[in-house]
Parts: sequence; structure tokens; C-alpha cells
Amino acid sequence: MTFNFFSLDYIYYPVSGIMWVWHKVFGSFMGYDNSWAWVLSVVFLVFTLRLILFKPFLKQMDSQLKMQAVQPEMKRLREKYKDDRQRLAEEMMKLNKESGVNPLSSCLPALVQAPVFIGLFHVLRMFQPVPEAGSETGFGFRQNVYFFGASDVQSFGLAKIFGGAPLSSSMTMPADQLLHMAGDRGTIITVGIPLTILAGFATFLTSRRSVLRQREINPEAAATPQTAIMNKLMMFVFPVFVVVGGPFFPLAILFYWLANNSWTFGQLWVAHRMQDRKKAAQALIVEEAKEAAKFSKPTPGAKPKPGAKPVAGAKARPVVQPKSRTEQPADPPTGTSLTKQPATNPDPNDGGANTTAAGGGGSAGGGAANGTASNGAAGGSAAGAGASGGASRNGGGQRPGGRSPNRPSNNRKKKPGNRR
Repeated sequence: MTFNFFSLDYIYYPVSGIMWVWHKVFGSFMGYDNSWAWVLSVVFLVFTLRLILFKPFLKQMDSQLKMQAVQPEMKRLREKYKDDRQRLAEEMMKLNKESGVNPLSSCLPALVQAPVFIGLFHVLRMFQPVPEAGSETGFGFRQNVYFFGASDVQSFGLAKIFGGAPLSSSMTMPADQLLHMAGDRGTIITVGIPLTILAGFATFLTSRRSVLRQREINPEAAATPQTAIMNKLMMFVFPVFVVVGGPFFPLAILFYWLANNSWTFGQLWVAHRMQDRKKAAQALIVEEAKEAAKFSKPTPGAKPKPGAKPVAGAKARPVVQPKSRTEQPADPPTGTSLTKQPATNPDPNDGGANTTAAGGGGSAGGGAANGTASNGAAGGSAAGAGASGGASRNGGGQRPGGRSPNRPSNNRKKKPGNRR
């Protein structure tokens, strides 16, 4: 069989190539003519294709989240430009571009999976016997099916599960064609009916999970009449189609449907958990950013909540410690005047004599001026006080607690920096 550039050989050859590789893997230890080696090659063909499509599927899930986030803005645009279709289309395209939403990305996995199913269906049907002139039964197998040679095609056509159900046979296959493969219709029906029911049930579970997820992430869109009709089709019509169409498909196709829907159900479970974790992480980042903004720009008069923890990465406010009452500025030296005095250089040896002489002179002068002893004593006392101040300034002895006459009295208002 040669490659036809104007056909779907671009799909048929890769599909048959993957299946050929898995058959060689399982046939190496199970036997190349073993029917279950062929079944596993079909199943792992499905798993390989779905694994290749897993990354586009995750992008589809991310696109759905982004579309959900911009739904309020889209609703506002529809209300604002409901009378201007052209302007609405421009604003919608601008919004999708700014938010990174690609509406076609949500359809990409389905668009890719449909040709794969068509290719697999075509490849498996090519293993069925075809009319052949000169044959005893009137049928024969093809010489090759893409990557498979004549021996592989005959091995697949004659492979039977449970002793009488060929993989390329169907429950409604014509009797003469079934005779060429030595198949038993009763065995085929016994195997085909449970496979059909299981494939339909797996389709229902997969569709149901998808519908419930859609209602969870976008309840407004799920409540529209169009979406409700599509959801019913997915949940009920598609499974019924699998069950009704099962008798007309080869058993290998039923294995494909069962494996594909089982993989899809598990893939949805894993992808939804990954999506929920991503949403939770994004919500946590947004919440931390809000808390950090509140801390960096507090409301005037706002107090921190009891038990609130500091936000990681936020700058701490400087703490100003009040000065203790005991930490007062140092008092000026004893006897220092607040007014500037002329500098003097007294002799420390005769300071006491000067004080005594000044006191005596003051006493005599006071008595002479007033003419009485009492007035003289008063004058002497005043002179003695003056002499005491002079002695304090000149380094003479002053009794503890004495106050200089040049310092302000206690009745004056003291400056904050000169308190004692």
C-alpha cells in the first residue's frame, strides 16, 4: 500500500505506526499471534494518543478559567454595545487579546481527537476480510495495512478472544464473512454486549463529570437554554448512540471506546484537581497582596487586628522608644551662673582671708551708715552674703545645697533643657 498525498494517509500511517510498535512490544513476550497482545496494542494506542493530547487539554482547561474570569466584563460590553454589533465585536476581540483568552483553544482537543478516531476506525476496519476471487470462502485478507504486512494482517484477522470472537468481527457481520474468520456469533454477542454496555456507561460518566464541572465553574452559562440542551445531549444521547451502534462496530472499536472513555474520566479527575490547586494558589497570592496593601497603607486611626501576623516581605515600622525619666540632661557645674561672667584668676591661698575681710568691712560699714548696732549687723549680714557668692565663684568653700545669687530662683519658669 503506497502513500496517497491526497487522502487521509497523514492520519492513517501515524495511527497504524503507533499500534504496530505496541504490538511488537506486547507480542515479544505474549506471542505475536496472541489475541490479548492485539487487544493491548489497541488499548495502548488510545493511551498514547491521549497522552500526546494531554497538554492541549490542560490549555483548554486554562482557557475555560480565563473565559470564566472575563464573563462579567463581556456581559457589561454586551449591555453597553447591544445596538452596535461591529463595535461589540471589536471590544470583545480586544478584551480576549488583553486577557489572553483564545476561544478556539477550548475546541482544539476535540478537533484533534475526531480525526484520530476516524483514522483508528479506518485502520481497524482494514483488517476485516474482503471479497477475493478464487478463495474457498470467497473472502481473503489484504496484503498490507499501512505499517502492517500480510502476516500481521492475517494474525489480527484470525485473533479470537474467548475462543470464538475475532477482534475484527461485529455482532451483525454477514455469515460468509464471519465464516472466513472461523468466528462464532454466539461468542461474539456474549463478548460484544457487555463491552457495549460498559462503553456506553463510561461515556455517560465522562459526560456527567464534564457537565457538573461546567455548572460549578460557570453556573450562569450552564443555566442558559442552549447549554442545557447540549448538556442533555452529552449525558444521554451520546451514551445511547454508543449502545445502539455497538452491534455494528468491530469488537476492537468497542475496546477502543471503553479504553478512551475510561482514560477521559481519569484525565478529567486529575485535570480538575490540578485546576483547583492552581485556583487556590492564585487566590492565596491575591489575598496576600491585599493584606500587604492594607499594611503598607493603613487607614488613619486603624488598629491592627488581635492576633494578626505580619505579612511576609512587608517592611516593619520603626519603633521609637520613649526616653526614661532618669535620663535627664546633665546639670551645669555647681556655682555656674546662667549669665556670662568676666574671667578672674584668684589666688587659691588667700580666698578665705578675702572672705573674712570682706565680711568685716561690710559689718563695719553697715554700722557706720545706720548708726545703730542692729542696722550694722544687718548690713554686715548682707555683705557677708555677697562675700559668700564671691567665694563660690572664686573656688572658695560653699556649704552643700547653697544657691548662687546669679542663678534664677525657683519661681522662674525653667527651660526644658536646663532642668536639674
